[in-house]
Amino acid sequence: MTSNPVTRVLVLNGPNLGRLGSREPEVYGSGNLADLEALLVASVPAGVEIDLRQTNDEAELIDWLHEAVDSASPVVMNPAAFTHYSYGLRDAAALVTKAGLPLIEVHITNPHTRENFRHDSVISGVATGVIAGFGFDSYRLAVDHILRSAL
Repeated sequence: MTSNPVTRVLVLNGPNLGRLGSREPEVYGSGNLADLEALLVASVPAGVEIDLRQTNDEAELIDWLHEAVDSASPVVMNPAAFTHYSYGLRDAAALVTKAGLPLIEVHITNPHTRENFRHDSVISGVATGVIAGFGFDSYRLAVDHILRSAL
């Protein structure tokens, strides 16, 4: 874990999460990314930046993980569909944790209550921890853990 005060948390989101609010609201809820960002910003103390990003591009997500290592930024990441097959993303996530930085894998839903293909994560084995099934609170719990661990 990081021993320096946390001033920025990267909150990274993978494919199709830019459609939150309109994509299957019965599964993912009615909140969008702006709502998620507002929730997270309101939950952190002054001086902590929530840097929330979303991409449908695997390479861009990998580049953001490299940036996390280079800037010593902890990561909360919802890899979305990349969770289940992206070994390139797994390798980049491993760089984060091997650098001594926390990387918390989050999911809005509980993947284990859904289709079988969603049960396996190639990211979990290199993540600091996994929080799933609590809607947007999965993210808030992950950020809270990162901030408490840095004390």
